Amino acid sequence: MLSLMQALKTFRGLKNPDWCPGCGDYGILSALTMALSELKLDPSKVAIIGGIGCSGKTPHYVFANGVHTLHGRAIPYAMGIRLANPELTVVVTGGDGDLLGIGVGHFVSLGRRNIDLTILVFNNQVYGLTKGQASPTLPRNVKTKALPKPNLQEAIDPVRLALASGYTFVARGFAYDVPHLKELIKKAILHKGSAVIDILQPCPTYNDVYTKEYYASRIVKLETLGNWDPVVKKPEEVEEKIMNAWEKSTFPGDKIYIGVFYQNELVPTYEERLLSRIPSYLKFPPAKIPVSIDGRPVFSVSHIVSQRLM
Repeated sequence: MLSLMQALKTFRGLKNPDWCPGCGDYGILSALTMALSELKLDPSKVAIIGGIGCSGKTPHYVFANGVHTLHGRAIPYAMGIRLANPELTVVVTGGDGDLLGIGVGHFVSLGRRNIDLTILVFNNQVYGLTKGQASPTLPRNVKTKALPKPNLQEAIDPVRLALASGYTFVARGFAYDVPHLKELIKKAILHKGSAVIDILQPCPTYNDVYTKEYYASRIVKLETLGNWDPVVKKPEEVEEKIMNAWEKSTFPGDKIYIGVFYQNELVPTYEERLLSRIPSYLKFPPAKIPVSIDGRPVFSVSHIVSQRLM
């Protein structure tokens, strides 16, 4: 059992994970806690927001503030938390079914807003907790272990959806390459704006197609390509950088690229847009505004109610 001081330094929670042996979630959890530790963040200023499913348990295993939310609603919870208290580093840990199924509308809306959040998509192409149904990222005509017949629906590509939605940092990682994934998470957290990492993770229990061996023979790191540069340095480069990222993001394929696909810090964050209209926003965000003094509400709605009753 970790001591309190060890937990403070490593961000490793005091509870042991109960995921299946070999699950990619373990690698993601290790990369996340290592990234938070190496960035030397204050655990009291970090919030981990989980949804429903295997990945949704992640906040229980990180020594920081955490919220285990409703199915598909991790992103709006995180948006509210971040905007209420912009001092917090907020990370969403959600599955491909959670974020790209019932929660896909929130996923798209976050890209439009460019709120300073980090989204980690635990992508194993199946609904692991509910016994292996096809998730939105499983390609059509692929039959995994628990499916009686091949999948009928087309797949969502998280990278391409993020690019189309306006995310200003888009990357893909691999759960079994923890050092590489750790560095991606650090970059995503340090990025100012909405950041998403599509994390390919084998599900040894229910996905017998996209396995460790499948990925090992196909994964290529973008940074090994001699001329790869995903960073937008001037507005005229945006279209070219997005098209380059779009071309390299294809999944599945003979080559599956991981790394940073696109990064653009020229777009103002939603917090900066608020600041332009509310100059005191960062000094007095909602989390710092008192709601009561000596137990009495600062603002009374009684006069509003009385007017409506007249």
